[in-house]
This record gives sequence, C-alpha cells and structure tokens, in this order.
Amino acid sequence: MKTSLKDFAQSLGLSPTTVSRALAGYADVSKATRERVVQAAQAAGYQPDPVARRLATGRAHAVGMIVPFGANRLGNPRFVDVVGGLANSLAEEDLDLMILAARPGAELDTYRRHIAARSVDALIVADTLIDDSRIAFLQQQRFPFVAYGRTRTDLPYPWFDFDNEAGARLAVERLSGLGHRRIALIHGPQEVSFVAQRRAGFLAGLASAGLRAEPLLLIEAALNRNAGRQAMARLVARKNRPTAVIVDNNLAGAGAIRALTDAGLRPGRDLSLIVYGVIPADILLPYKVTTIMHPTGEATGRMIARLVVGAIEGQPSETLQRLEQPVLKAGDTDAPARAAT
Repeated sequence: MKTSLKDFAQSLGLSPTTVSRALAGYADVSKATRERVVQAAQAAGYQPDPVARRLATGRAHAVGMIVPFGANRLGNPRFVDVVGGLANSLAEEDLDLMILAARPGAELDTYRRHIAARSVDALIVADTLIDDSRIAFLQQQRFPFVAYGRTRTDLPYPWFDFDNEAGARLAVERLSGLGHRRIALIHGPQEVSFVAQRRAGFLAGLASAGLRAEPLLLIEAALNRNAGRQAMARLVARKNRPTAVIVDNNLAGAGAIRALTDAGLRPGRDLSLIVYGVIPADILLPYKVTTIMHPTGEATGRMIARLVVGAIEGQPSETLQRLEQPVLKAGDTDAPARAAT
C-alpha cells in the first residue's frame, strides 16, 4: 500500500509541507532536516505524490515547450537533440520537460491555459518571430520563460540565440573569397527571426565583398525538404544560373541537394553549396557538405536549461541572455568559381 505524504511526514514528526520542501531541496529547510527526510524516504521507498507535492510547494516541477501540430521542428533531428539535452539537464534540477501540442494559429490559447493552470513553472518559446505575440503575452503575465531566439521588444527578457548574421557573413566571405560573384540564397519565411537575421547577414556580406544582391537569386522557401528542392530546381533551371548557393537551414538544404542530384549536378564541381546547419543523417551522401555550425543540439539544450532554471529562480533577465558564435566547417561542396562553372 502506498504511503501518503501525511503519514510519512507524521512518522518523522514533521509537517507535510516541510517534508515536501525537504525532498525538493529547498534552502529554507535546514540541511540536517533535508538529509534526514531524504534518508528516511530512501529507506522506506517513499515516492512523493506529484499532485500533493505541487499543492505543498506551489510548483509544478515542470518546464513546457508549446509546439504547433505539424511543426517542422518535430522532424528535425537537431531539434530532437536539443530536446534531449534540455530534458537531461532539467532532470538534474528535478524538473520535467513537457512538449505541449497546440493547434496552428491558436498557440496563445494553449499558453493561457497552462499559465492559468500553473501546470508548468516556466515556458520555452521556440521559433521566435520578429514581432512575437507569445513573448509579449508572457511579459505581460510576468511568467518565467526563455526564448529560443531573439525578437523585437523594448523590454529585457531571457533568451538563447546564435549570431545568425555572423554565420551568413561567414558563408558569403568563404564563397566570395573563392571567386564567386553570383551567389544565391534560399531562405525561410522572413517573419521568422533567424531567417531575417541570416538574410541580413547575407546582404551585408555581399556588400562587404563589393557584390550586388540580385533579387532573382533570393528565393523564399518553407522550412522543409520539398520547398528546398523546388527552390534549388528553380535556380539551376535558370539560363544564367548562380555559381554558388547558400541555404539558410538544414531541412531545405537536404531538399536542395536532392534537386542538384535530380539535375545531374554535383556540388563542389558544378555549383558550390553551403548549408546553414548539419544535413540530417538519413541523407546518405558521397561527399561532406560545407556547413555553418553551432554547438551540438544536446549542448544547446543544456545551455537553455540553465537559463530556464535562472528564470524560475527570478534572476534578472539581463543576466539570462546568451549569444553563441558560429563557425564554418569546410567540406567538399564548395570550390573556386572556375571549378564550379
């Protein structure tokens, strides 16, 4: 028969609240009492009831990430690695990670429900937009959160992001240094923050190299393989096709490679290619793609987890902001312009 919190606390001569907070590691319970409670719980095989624990501590001991149905994130191996790093790191802090589904276009309703129910202690906002109503809502509610990406707001908030502009500039510098003058960009929807940042970095890189941006060589495509394939097919079908292409995300990048294969072209020989992010492992290639790299997904998840814990603890937002720098990892898919023509 399962022992209740009340009975377990009574056996120790303590209140249920004290026992619950001792098991949760709260500093307002003395070290001696915490050790005594933990040892007794281990000896008795006692596991606290999550509902009772929530009532006693006022905390859910969970962090949520709300993802719309059909979101491309769920099919991205990097996102899965980020979630793994998050879950493992949060578990070390006695916090569960909850992936919460939402109807597309109704995310705010899901945010409202979980905040009202206090089913989580903090939220992680992924796929941030340039103007993001989710972040504005969380700021208004004064609810702990961390944004996985930056957004436009005058108020400070916790965020984790990559220097996307710098990464795109690295790619342009690499290709212009190899002699390429007609460089194309396949990019995602511009309302997405990282897309706008990478596009700005691309244009800045062209300007620094003394190159002109050609509107017909900037193609917007959804963040998925099929859209990337279609965008690359349009580029290679041009009479005066570009000598190099940058793809600003790995899912569209995988589709772009498929389009080159379908056209009988090989990147690095017929056309130079740089992809932002690692190509999914299920794409078996006879060459290594030149990529703009960030820390691994697991490392990223662990860094976000540390920021989330800080947000829950009430640390100042200005101390919970981290910008990671990208690096270019050379592969076989870019070459001097004369070899790509």
